[in-house]
Amino acid sequence: MTLIAHELRLLLRSRMVVLTLLLVASLSVAAVMAGMAEVARQRDVIARIQPKQAQDIASIAQWVDKTKDAGSAAYYSFHATWDAPAPLAFAALGLRDVAPYILRVRALGLEAQLYDGEAFNPELALPGRFDFSFVLVYLIPLFVIALFHDLVSGEREAGRLRMLDAIAGSARHLWSRRVLLRGGLLFVMLAVPLTIGAILSHVPGVTLVTVLGLMALYLAFWIGVTLLIGRLRWSSVANAATLAGLWLVLTLILPTIAHIAINQAIPVGQGVELTLAQRDAVNRAWDIPREDTMRAFYANHPEWKDSPPLTDAFHYKWYLAFHQVGDESVAPKVATYRRGIEARNAAAGHIGWLLPSVGVQSILARLAETDMQAQLAYQDRIRAFHKRLRTFYYGYLFTDKPFGKADFDKAPRFDARFDG
Repeated sequence: MTLIAHELRLLLRSRMVVLTLLLVASLSVAAVMAGMAEVARQRDVIARIQPKQAQDIASIAQWVDKTKDAGSAAYYSFHATWDAPAPLAFAALGLRDVAPYILRVRALGLEAQLYDGEAFNPELALPGRFDFSFVLVYLIPLFVIALFHDLVSGEREAGRLRMLDAIAGSARHLWSRRVLLRGGLLFVMLAVPLTIGAILSHVPGVTLVTVLGLMALYLAFWIGVTLLIGRLRWSSVANAATLAGLWLVLTLILPTIAHIAINQAIPVGQGVELTLAQRDAVNRAWDIPREDTMRAFYANHPEWKDSPPLTDAFHYKWYLAFHQVGDESVAPKVATYRRGIEARNAAAGHIGWLLPSVGVQSILARLAETDMQAQLAYQDRIRAFHKRLRTFYYGYLFTDKPFGKADFDKAPRFDARFDG
């Protein structure tokens, strides 16, 4: 214990070491605070949209009550869905920084609504917003290099290495103490802000321990790399330059090349292409006999086939029917798109076994429920809710049942716990 205390005093006499540790602590605190602020903002937006939703529905209900038209209610009513952030989301915002976490849907064709706002390629999203994951994966290796690149070479260049080996008696114990001390201080500077943020965010204990263990392994990897380079007996400058090059290759260049290779090996279109295909199918319905549309609709929804036949007048059941037929016409393309996204996501996960930076980021995003898997799960919940919504309105439209103000309260409401 006395030797460790002595090493600690020596370590803290170095301004560079103290500044490095303070900077790590500052970045960790800033990242945790920024993540928590963003999560709080998203929760606030989700909370505020529900009263707004109620106001919109009340206005529409007052108007629809005059005509009792279920089709007008279905057409003009938007229904809110949302994806609330998980407790650990503050540490790894992931796709929540670029993918929608709120979507208002109608009982019309869903595919166009899901992909209409897509303006990004989520599987290509790189480092992203400043959060704890960014600090850990991209910045901490640089601090490890700063603290460890001259651990031995610095003593050699100062002419103290032989003396230290002689005085210490066992050089292995001396360098082990110094490595553990520096690594331990780095870990503490990272772990304390994260733990405080996790407690305030009600992160489950098992999840927090998993993240801390992952963080320790990532630190150990980079410390091990610096120690291996140090064994080559190069100068401190050469060590630092080599390690900086390795950092660039392992955290930026190789992951980028890997993503490009995945995209080339697993071609996937854009969601907007599904939107256009669905809209083409919907628009085509205006140019073909309405009986053809209803025949195609009843083929997949026989429970409504006994609905009264259409007259020459416009009827919303035909309108909603051809929207659903439009969705069903692009279903194979949607399934192909989904499989492609999942295949890319799985391939990126396999790369994580080879590139620690990719692996750590992927695991953190999975634990925080901010990865592609979580985004697809949200889409599945929207699809389940949309099905309930359509079925609700079909019950009025295909039986010509009047739809009054009181019926708006009977409409299904999205529940993030059960839909999907």
